[in-house]
Amino acid sequence: MVIDYKKMDLYGKSFIQKVVLKTPFEFVFPVAEQACFLYMLEGEMVYTSGNDPLVIPANYSLFLNCMHSGKQIQQTQTNRKGELVIVTFHPDILKKIYEKELPALLQRPEHAVDNRSSEKINNDFLIRKYIEGLLFYFENPALVNEDILILKLKEIVLLLAQTKDAEAIRVILSQLFSPVTYTFKQVVEAHLFLPVSIEELARKTNLSLSSFKREFKKLYQDTPAAYIRNQRLERAAGMLLSSDSRITDIAYDCGFNDLAGFTKSFHEKYKMTPTRYRSQQHDQ
Repeated sequence: MVIDYKKMDLYGKSFIQKVVLKTPFEFVFPVAEQACFLYMLEGEMVYTSGNDPLVIPANYSLFLNCMHSGKQIQQTQTNRKGELVIVTFHPDILKKIYEKELPALLQRPEHAVDNRSSEKINNDFLIRKYIEGLLFYFENPALVNEDILILKLKEIVLLLAQTKDAEAIRVILSQLFSPVTYTFKQVVEAHLFLPVSIEELARKTNLSLSSFKREFKKLYQDTPAAYIRNQRLERAAGMLLSSDSRITDIAYDCGFNDLAGFTKSFHEKYKMTPTRYRSQQHDQ
């Protein structure tokens, strides 16, 4: 149930909304050509994607591409209200205010094989200050005009580009201008030898972790952890024989985060250390 609702439009479209909801509440996102930055001011929201709920507590936010969404947010706790600010990104408006060239945040990262359409964001100090500024304008609507709203849109683009989640946000926003969808196998193969966790890989396929594991098992007849580890070790074994690179460099090039973990996994598979494997093969 909506207790209070305010919004500011830019070029005739919803740009910034402030919503106070009485729990329990549920909102289903329409499938539309826009992206949304949902900042939780109070309470928490639960974003449902597949079978895995994603909890967004106060002072966190959810960045969402509505074109590939069709999902919902909800809150079932009855003893708390929910209050959130929503900043909406419309591709036609972004093109209008960036007449010469879209900033890097709106352009697809080169070589990014990624289908993500949502990301939970731990907001930094500057984002929180930005939201405080928006609340000031909600309290003083007479001060709002088109020029200020354009500045606020450009400001949030600049701030999001500086967050640690900038890469994910860039992938999501770029879908508004250059929609690309990769197959499950393309995403997996592109990240086999990169230091990406199973959870991160699931997000890149735009699936919940449980759905990702089921799809992976169906396609590769193995668990993600076992298959990826085996592929990395086989590549490392080949590099040990075909190059003079340091073992540490080979480990990192094959997606291992540390030498100790690589050495342990290598010994489990080949019954000897990487150094012994290299020297033994060279001696033959």
